[in-house]
Amino acid sequence: MARQITQFTRLLRYASITLGLCLLSVATVAAPPEGFTALFNGKNLEGWYGHNPHDLVKVPAGLRYPAIASYQKLFQEHWRVEHAELVNDGHGPYCTTNNNYGDMEFRLEYKTVALADSGIYLRGTPQVQIWDTTKEGGKWDRNADKGSGGLFNNTKGTPGQLPAVHGDKPFGEWNSFKITQLGSRTTVIYNDKRVVDNAIMENYWDRTKPLPARGPIHLQTHGGEIRWRNIFVREIPAEEANALLRGDDAAAGFTSIFNGKDFSGWAGELENYSVIDGAIVCKEGSGGNIFTEAVYSDYIVRVEFKLPPGGNNGLAIHYPGEGRASTDGLTELQVLDDTADKYKNLDARQFHGSIYGMVPAHRGYLRPVGEWNYQEVTVKGSTIKVELNGSVIMDADIAKVTEFMDDKEHPGKDRRSGHFGFAGHKDPVMFRSIAIKKL
Repeated sequence: MARQITQFTRLLRYASITLGLCLLSVATVAAPPEGFTALFNGKNLEGWYGHNPHDLVKVPAGLRYPAIASYQKLFQEHWRVEHAELVNDGHGPYCTTNNNYGDMEFRLEYKTVALADSGIYLRGTPQVQIWDTTKEGGKWDRNADKGSGGLFNNTKGTPGQLPAVHGDKPFGEWNSFKITQLGSRTTVIYNDKRVVDNAIMENYWDRTKPLPARGPIHLQTHGGEIRWRNIFVREIPAEEANALLRGDDAAAGFTSIFNGKDFSGWAGELENYSVIDGAIVCKEGSGGNIFTEAVYSDYIVRVEFKLPPGGNNGLAIHYPGEGRASTDGLTELQVLDDTADKYKNLDARQFHGSIYGMVPAHRGYLRPVGEWNYQEVTVKGSTIKVELNGSVIMDADIAKVTEFMDDKEHPGKDRRSGHFGFAGHKDPVMFRSIAIKKL
């Protein structure tokens, strides 16, 4: 009987220790902040898979699924869950989310060891850098001494490529990231320090294009153990993203050119447009050009717009007050639902954001039809830059254009001043929050 009691006591003691360890493990899994979703459950690798984009980019497109499948054995060998922490031994493919993300706020904590370096890939693209920042780490020649959190793979010297301040904690302590991604614009708060402020993250895979509109998150493995925990994401809806991208117009030097009530300060075919809920709306079945009474030369204009299915309109740049905006003015910048099937065979120079008939814009950065988009256009001399929802989809010099759609001349392309306006094409496209900053 005494032996049974002793065995029972040992069993209870073992159960208590085991339970204590389990409770300790569970206790370290923090609840997501309000509005966030946990990407790591603290128990297993559910929601993640192994991937190495640097290897995959070398594989022919038709063989990429089998290549990814071949990574999974190594993924299971080199990644594990321990005490509610996601642990990698410094080898193997990257830990990759099953889901793709666009505009988001992403939070996590990590802890690493000497000689390791790593990073966080956003939309499948490198990277928010993680360094061993000590001299002994051997990478001061690569600016590791400046600290972690920078957009290391951006072009050297560009905003955000190096962190604004050194914020790394000593080995053995947990570091925290709060990353906001809006279009191609990245903000990084590292250990409560703003190390990257609204910088454009370049597309490492093709620097002629913006960052992809959506993509997975990769946790890179490289050179030493790294532990991750409290991994949370919040997808940012369009209205919030637009407000964050825009910021404070007045503080940035912008002046409103539409009062949201009537057409004061505007001219042209105003009878073909209405003001509805604070927005200028082209009447369905009508069209024509409306424009500011004021004339501008170099400027930045901010505008929000919403497209109906198949909607078509345009921004009139340096419009002379008569004629066609696309040819008699400097240009018309397309405002178009280029996802509509009826437009699938258009010339590339007719899709949204394009300098009409002259230079094509990058596609795939419009929000879904029916949502408000935020666009910022910079006109300086003969150059035009279009940033749509945080991604630069056009940056060109019209003076260098020598080929035109349908071989039609654009006599206004040398204009250096004119009115700003809208070129309607019979669809109820909406515009609001229109503000301009003279350069």
